[in-house]
Amino acid sequence: MDYNEFFKKIKQDNISSSYLFIGDEEYMMNLALDGLKKRFVDESFETLNFTRLEGKDNLLDDLINACETLPFMSNRKIVLLKDPAGFLLNINDNQVDRFYNYLDSLGDYLVLILLDNTSSIKKNSKLYRYFKKKDQVVEFTKLLNNDLIKMINSILDRNGKKMSNANINYFINNSSYRSRNLDLNLFDIENELLKIISFSKSQEISRDDIDKSLIKSIDTNIFELLHAINRHDAEAAISIFNDMYLANEPVQRIFYMITRQIRLLLGYKLYKVKEYYDSHIQKKLGLKDYEFKKIRSQSFNFEIDQLERIMEYLLDMDLRLKTISNQDKLEMEILLVKLCKK
Repeated sequence: MDYNEFFKKIKQDNISSSYLFIGDEEYMMNLALDGLKKRFVDESFETLNFTRLEGKDNLLDDLINACETLPFMSNRKIVLLKDPAGFLLNINDNQVDRFYNYLDSLGDYLVLILLDNTSSIKKNSKLYRYFKKKDQVVEFTKLLNNDLIKMINSILDRNGKKMSNANINYFINNSSYRSRNLDLNLFDIENELLKIISFSKSQEISRDDIDKSLIKSIDTNIFELLHAINRHDAEAAISIFNDMYLANEPVQRIFYMITRQIRLLLGYKLYKVKEYYDSHIQKKLGLKDYEFKKIRSQSFNFEIDQLERIMEYLLDMDLRLKTISNQDKLEMEILLVKLCKK
């Protein structure tokens, strides 16, 4: 089930005795835990009715002892086991059956949460299959657009700020939260939004506030860099590159990202010449919706022969960086000047 289904179960008081939380969004996992605690644990007795265990630091008997303690002044007790993969390493072969038999016997006074926020539990593992069979796996993937907008609005409300829907979408797009190349999560989104809130002097946050406060991701900078190349604006291209360099982005990573984007743009153009539908091209390129839309939009700024020429320059630089040159930054600046020539 996804996080929305789980929140509905909390509201309906339809919670089972155990769940496996998996995914990248620990922010949403914490919200789910907060929802459970508000529903089942009186704040005055939280120390008695909520137990947190670290997997790598605890044995099977520690988990059983925590679960066997009955709730005090409450119908349910919550036990959180973080890093179940680390916990399983502490279980020898003789204890495996005992562990799963114990999971089968949990009482309805308990909610046991096994929380994996590092993607250590694989979908072919015994633990995942055990919880999946019982429909007790909760997946916390990146938020869908409507859920993300709701989250942003809730943060704005808490801080007495407003932002138009257009500017919220502008903020989301420039944060690169949906990028497959960056490990951005909701903690990153919240931090960036709080910086903008602190910077803004008025109740209504403007696009100018966003531009002056938001740290642009390498994805956003690469698209702006390619736009500068297309305009033959060497000064702007070098300025964008230097901004990334000063932000401690390695030259090799910047070079890789430029190469990847050019390859995708060229692939898109060539498939269009062969009259492929966009849906087929997206599948061929292996891109998610957000990135594919950006590639498709920018492809109109380049011709095939221009992209092929850029690829030749990139291949030449790749060879130089791997063989004869030890001045990465200078090589990149020379390359950008070449790419911007008409």
